Amino acid sequence: MNSIEMLDGAFATLPDLVRAHAAERPHAVAAADASRRLTWSELDQLTDRIAARLQQDGFAKGDRTAIAGLNSVEQMAVILGTLRAGGVAGLVTNSATGEQMAAMIADTGARHLFLDSAAKANLEGHSIAASDLIAMDGSDVGAALEAWLPPAPAHPAPVDILPEDGFNIIYSSGTTGTPKGIIHSHAMRWQHILRGAPAYGPDAVTILSTPLYSNTTMASFMPTVGSGGRVVLMKKFDARSFLELAARERATNTMLVPVQYRRIMALDDFGDFDLSSFVVKYCTSAPFPAALKADVLQRWPGGLVEIYGMTEGGAAFILEAHQFPDKLHTVGTPAPGHVAKVIDEDGNELPQGSVGEVVGRSPAMMTGYNNRPDATKAMHWYDAEGHLFYRHGDIGRIDEDGFLTLMDRAKDMIISGGFNIFPSDLEAILMADARVVEAAVVGMPSEEWGETPVAFVVLKPGSDAEGVRADCNAKVGKTQRLSAITVLDELPRSPIGKVLKRELRDAYAG
Repeated sequence: MNSIEMLDGAFATLPDLVRAHAAERPHAVAAADASRRLTWSELDQLTDRIAARLQQDGFAKGDRTAIAGLNSVEQMAVILGTLRAGGVAGLVTNSATGEQMAAMIADTGARHLFLDSAAKANLEGHSIAASDLIAMDGSDVGAALEAWLPPAPAHPAPVDILPEDGFNIIYSSGTTGTPKGIIHSHAMRWQHILRGAPAYGPDAVTILSTPLYSNTTMASFMPTVGSGGRVVLMKKFDARSFLELAARERATNTMLVPVQYRRIMALDDFGDFDLSSFVVKYCTSAPFPAALKADVLQRWPGGLVEIYGMTEGGAAFILEAHQFPDKLHTVGTPAPGHVAKVIDEDGNELPQGSVGEVVGRSPAMMTGYNNRPDATKAMHWYDAEGHLFYRHGDIGRIDEDGFLTLMDRAKDMIISGGFNIFPSDLEAILMADARVVEAAVVGMPSEEWGETPVAFVVLKPGSDAEGVRADCNAKVGKTQRLSAITVLDELPRSPIGKVLKRELRDAYAG
């Protein structure tokens, strides 16, 4: 069976698709980074060698590896090798604190930790639960990957992988405590391949600058590899370097987060780069301002698709921005086979058009949080027919056309004097001010009102912060007025571009 037949069929694993691509197009480039390029044949062989060595070490179906490092061809191969051996890839957040990383590694239960010098530097001074350290980058932080591997050719024992078997553990973002490990199955990842496949294919060249430990990246990684396209990995994002790479590789697809789009579009020489090869660009993970979407549509060739959803699953919403330019303020409609509703604070379903918490269900839902049954249960909501939905934690409204407009994270909503205030409303007003580059609004404790909105902004040089605050307050009701404004050089963000509002609250309170 070839790869096209597999994609038309009921289920296939990613390692099986890699094998099929290697048989059909052995000399086509499958993966590339700044220092190495692998053909499908070479990637398939390296995947085999990793799986075979894991099995030699006693690795059994369902066992986990821990993988921590910057994007690389080797890291991609280790993920695939883990899967081919029947294991689960524990994707450790490389940008977390050393304490958090050590806790994630322990949470996977992995014996094997694949890492690079960047990950080892973060882990310095912390106890590592894994006993076998393998260096993916040729450094001395563990046994060198090539020396650890058996000589080629090496073939692992075949493993019967079922749809419900684990594929990966991805750790949720968090600024304090240990992030939760989100377990995804092969069936869930298969859905991602099928959903994205029409926009990819063997001629796809996908540039990925967000980390492989992020579900954001996986949303484009899976259909690219699944359909036989080329994955081009950046270790670290830089706007001009991205455009240079895209032009050089003749990129057709990419996944970027909003802050990356903003930095790219802000370059004075953006128009000098040949981006005519692009077919579809994707965005997810953080609010994508309508004005920025419009700018990308106007100046960057190819379609633009926004994906809204959770790493845990639930319902995904898709906005084909190039098809619906009048809906840029929304995140689109539910993906095929996905169902979404909104509920009130007591868990009651609300009629369409109401504002409430988004809940969703689909074929693409996590198995659960690793070692956290209580946290898994807290995600659950059931409709009148007993169908399981996941709580998204976002406040939104589904309009008469089925398009979802997001208001805010439920936990970020400000209650001031008994009135609900959505930070996104204030952020939109601030961002419409020509003096403002970035803005975030958070609720801070207030003796008089319970909570009060405070703005954190990045301003253009020479701008007056109090003037910005006064102009914003003139446009809102009395209960919404900003009580203070703080100017920063940049807003704290996660590796996938989410503003870390908890850090802003802690810094202001301190």
